[in-house]
Amino acid sequence: TQCAPCLDCFEQGAAPVLDPAASSTHAALPCDAPLCRALPFTSCGGRSWGDRSCVYVYHYGDRSLTVGQLATDSFTFGGDDNAGGLAARRVTFGCGHINKGIFQANETGIAGFGRGRWSLPSQLNVTSFSYCFTSMFDTKSSSVVTLGAAAAELLHTHHAAHTGDVRTTRLIKNPSQPSLYFVPLRGISVGGARVAVPESRLRSSTIIDSGASITTLPEDVYEAVKAEFVSQVGLPAAAAGSAALDLCFALPVAALWRRPAVPALTLHLDGGADWELPRGNYVFEDYAARVLCVVLDAAAGEQVVIGNYQQQNTRVVYDLENDVLSFAPARCDKLAASL
Repeated sequence: TQCAPCLDCFEQGAAPVLDPAASSTHAALPCDAPLCRALPFTSCGGRSWGDRSCVYVYHYGDRSLTVGQLATDSFTFGGDDNAGGLAARRVTFGCGHINKGIFQANETGIAGFGRGRWSLPSQLNVTSFSYCFTSMFDTKSSSVVTLGAAAAELLHTHHAAHTGDVRTTRLIKNPSQPSLYFVPLRGISVGGARVAVPESRLRSSTIIDSGASITTLPEDVYEAVKAEFVSQVGLPAAAAGSAALDLCFALPVAALWRRPAVPALTLHLDGGADWELPRGNYVFEDYAARVLCVVLDAAAGEQVVIGNYQQQNTRVVYDLENDVLSFAPARCDKLAASL
């Protein structure tokens, strides 16, 4: 999280920057602390950073960067211990004085939820967590993140907010990337057509990521998916440069009062867990510019990343004890309002 003094920080709107001097429970970690030695890029601070304090440099997959001091402080979470909540816990975190990346004006930093030893779920020693992200275009409702409740309880609590059936698949561990959540993707369908991609290309290389923005596919897989959309949508390609996305179509005037049909996009996961994405989770329409885009992207390498644009209005539950991922379509604004 961004900390004073902010030497080079992004704008975070009305939310105040954390001032360590104002906290009676804040403590900088020394550079001989185990966590300081565990991170890939750390050093001992000089006079301006606090002698012998642990100074870190950390990069994220989306190219965000934070530089600051490792510290501990008391964090208070919703709920209480007697009700199964987490209440107050002492957490080690990055107190960032230099922070760069793609941030909005209502953000203050990044919370790591991976499998790594120092992620937030790991530090809190919880065996499950869930989230339900409201639409990116909903500026009034709050998304919900839960930590620590039993996975079964998470699936059935506030089930009235669910708008469809719960699907379940496996979470896979990959020793070469131990902090990531791999899922067994077997195939991708556009409309009724299964995209011609060997299952072996997808099964061991797909991760689900709450922090990545949009779903990315290896270039050859993306081109195969793109070809199916082009053949089924039946609209002309949008002029180059009309949108940041690549797979875009020009909307006719008639689309101003009748939305054009777009084929369904389905991710096929082990266990019969077909994730049929709602239209708003992969289609973006700009009627002023008269353009319709499929929100997918190509990336170098072999990894498939299921990003958070595709996870909007979906209750996603991670059962870390049993390595199970569950998901269900949901009204995340309704879920937030019920808490």
